[in-house]
Amino acid sequence: MLEFYKEGTMLATGTKRYFKWPLIWINRITRYTLLLSFFSIGAVSATEVWPQLNTETLSVSSTLFSDPADFVVTLPNGYTKQTDKRYVVLFDLHPRSHLYLSGMHDWMSHNGGWPWLETIIVTAPDGHQGLGKLKKQAIEQRGDQALLDFFEQDLLPAIDKRYRTNGFRIFNGFTGNAGLVLYSLINRPSLFNAYIAASPVLSKEFAYVLSDAPKKLQNMKNQARFLFVSTSDSDFEQRQLDSFATLENIIQTHANSKLNYQIKRFDGSYYMTQPILATALGIEMIFNDVHTVLAADSEVSQQGTKAILAYYKHLSDDVYGFDVPAIDSLLALADSLPPEQAISVYQDTINAYPKADSAYHSLASVYAAAGDIDQAIAFEKQALANTDHPFYQSKYTQQLAEYQAQ
Repeated sequence: MLEFYKEGTMLATGTKRYFKWPLIWINRITRYTLLLSFFSIGAVSATEVWPQLNTETLSVSSTLFSDPADFVVTLPNGYTKQTDKRYVVLFDLHPRSHLYLSGMHDWMSHNGGWPWLETIIVTAPDGHQGLGKLKKQAIEQRGDQALLDFFEQDLLPAIDKRYRTNGFRIFNGFTGNAGLVLYSLINRPSLFNAYIAASPVLSKEFAYVLSDAPKKLQNMKNQARFLFVSTSDSDFEQRQLDSFATLENIIQTHANSKLNYQIKRFDGSYYMTQPILATALGIEMIFNDVHTVLAADSEVSQQGTKAILAYYKHLSDDVYGFDVPAIDSLLALADSLPPEQAISVYQDTINAYPKADSAYHSLASVYAAAGDIDQAIAFEKQALANTDHPFYQSKYTQQLAEYQAQ
């Protein structure tokens, strides 16, 4: 313990030794000690609280170029622990995009994958000559699809082989790379499920997107695809606005029902802000149906549990290609009904999702309200047995204790 006196003496009571230092030095030592303590505590907290990005290199070889291309990959937090979980993939051709994409993803996914489902981020190497040549050919030679061949035959299989992917892929890009995002969409839409194109370069027949889009968008088949395309009125984008207007007209006129699209203008914002805005809103748009709970009075919900389950089966099979659970929409319907009808919906939910802890908990609440404590206890125990989330474990344990005390 340190004691300070007006005359500037410092008493070190622990050692019974006395020092006489000028007060100015005592003040400086105190400030430095406090600063060092602050940064030391901050460093420990940061290590304990904030996840470190798990980044590694994926080397991809191809017959289309001589030297392997080293792609940068960031895995979601918890990837190594949740070994039974599979993940979305987002790919971007710009090497420098990796930091902002990984950071945005970590922020937008850490709250239960909302609004960004946990995703493997993959970005291209910087200055790889073979990959650069494929891009140049795609931009300048109409009909050249060697870049797409590389994606289909080499890159995407390498990602799927090494990582636990769920089959849903997003192609993200800015300016010239956004033009290549659109080039991929119209020429080989099956490669990716979703496309985000921020401020695409399209003038001077860039990758022949504007020439080929009308016919190819109209003939798009198979699984649904998402497109988010945007621009702004910044100085750097002015020379692309005419071609963007042409693209907008083509999409609105020729896109068929397989393309779920949004076209956005971020006028008044800075040029370098565009990929951030487009990625954030594009992700919201792409996964909106995953996160949106059907209202109890919606057309689908009013038809009952079978219609809700059929709707989510369509989303799972025909839109996303991975399981999109109907649990929250089923519970929303049940919560709106009288107890007798609600019990039936909760039971349907449990039959469809035997590990739906929230359904067991809700069912327990209905029985408790009806005075059937034995049933309430039984279902609350099942709710507790079906979750490993600390918050819900605590919540269900507390609720169970209240039922057992009655």
